[in-house]
Amino acid sequence: MARLYARPGFLLRRAHQISAAVFEDECREIALTPAQFGALTVLAAHPGLGQSNLARALGFDKVTVLRVLRGLEMRGLVSRVPAKHNRRNVAVTLTATGTAALQEAQKPAEKAYKRLLAPLNQHQQEQFLNLLQQLTGELESDARAAFVPPTAHA
Repeated sequence: MARLYARPGFLLRRAHQISAAVFEDECREIALTPAQFGALTVLAAHPGLGQSNLARALGFDKVTVLRVLRGLEMRGLVSRVPAKHNRRNVAVTLTATGTAALQEAQKPAEKAYKRLLAPLNQHQQEQFLNLLQQLTGELESDARAAFVPPTAHA
């Protein structure tokens, strides 16, 4: 069992579970998940981003981003409309309520971030984040869903 519990995949999955639980605990009053917060953050920076580009910007598959957007749309936080230049594509924008929710989420999200990294000292936190970036960057081609940050023109 010790060998299983020391495997990187097991530890990464467990760390993800803990990360999501900490975020959801801190953002309980706003009722946002990490995925919803990520979507709102990307859309605030790139209003009208296409649904497919949003999925890539978050490293989500199309089914996951659709599920996240439906939840946000039901709460009136985003609006989805046919894209201007290609009516087959869907453009997503924050509503005024979505902008307010994202603003309200900033402090609890930051608190969650600090709480998650609290067991590590400053040097370990920097090292940990650098190692995660190196790991995900080097193995990006193995991901099930592409991660493509949006460009300024997207």
